[in-house]
Amino acid sequence: MQVEFTDLRIFVAVADTGSITAGADRVALSLAATSARIRALELQIGAALFERGRRGVTLTAAGQVLLRHARALARQEQAMRSELGDYGPGGQVTLRLAANTAALSEWLPECVADFLLAHPRVDLTLAEWGSEEAADAVRDERADLAVVAGHADFTGLQRRPFRQDRLVVAVAASHPLAGAGSLRLADIAPMQLLALSADNALQRHLRAHLARAGVQLRIRARVPGLETLCRMLARGVGVAIVPHAALACSSVRQQLTAVPLEETWAQRELSIIWRDAPSVTLQALLEWLQASATHAGIHPAR
Repeated sequence: MQVEFTDLRIFVAVADTGSITAGADRVALSLAATSARIRALELQIGAALFERGRRGVTLTAAGQVLLRHARALARQEQAMRSELGDYGPGGQVTLRLAANTAALSEWLPECVADFLLAHPRVDLTLAEWGSEEAADAVRDERADLAVVAGHADFTGLQRRPFRQDRLVVAVAASHPLAGAGSLRLADIAPMQLLALSADNALQRHLRAHLARAGVQLRIRARVPGLETLCRMLARGVGVAIVPHAALACSSVRQQLTAVPLEETWAQRELSIIWRDAPSVTLQALLEWLQASATHAGIHPAR
């Protein structure tokens, strides 16, 4: 049996997305071409790889076996490219880094930029995902490394501390709640809330905790980013739940007040996670991030 790497990449994309259409988008092929490649792969293997339904596709038993081996081959190919990149002229290696909203918006941009400047042969994709999603992506080999909050599932992954973060209630300095010592979710329920877009990783995280607490907040406006949100808060519109680091870095921070959010889940430990046996290039990025954490006063566990 001779299976091409290209067909395996297409297969993995469809398996990851649960959809031939979405898989086609991920690998930049037409729907017809992707469907034809999958069917040809099934004929070559002699077994159906997917159960096709109205809501997408799911893996068959044979598909699950192939996915496990396809991921292992992809990991080996990435490691080979990474280690050989230092020997070839102009050879580039691509790393995939996932992060939650707090890490992506506040700590990673400068750190990652400095890493790229120091490693001209490394390309990098940086994606914003919820912590649980990012951990799953690393485990499933859709990402090489991630920075996530402590509530994620770290089963099967390596982990090191990165930063400490906490969620606060942000209000204008002139807001009636600005003088509060601390606030619970119930305290801000009557208020108008400014929120990030519904599909934002932080917003999905908050939505889950609100549902568990049985608290429903009135969202006055949704905005695309934390800086936009902070600037609107500074004008006196509503309140917001944001990472404290985002508030501290905002251009209007002197016009805002951070009130502690008295919920057990508001205090968060951010961690770097990765799989066993990182490639040489991934190890370099990992050490770079760990050095950044050490400079911030966070020391790896021994």
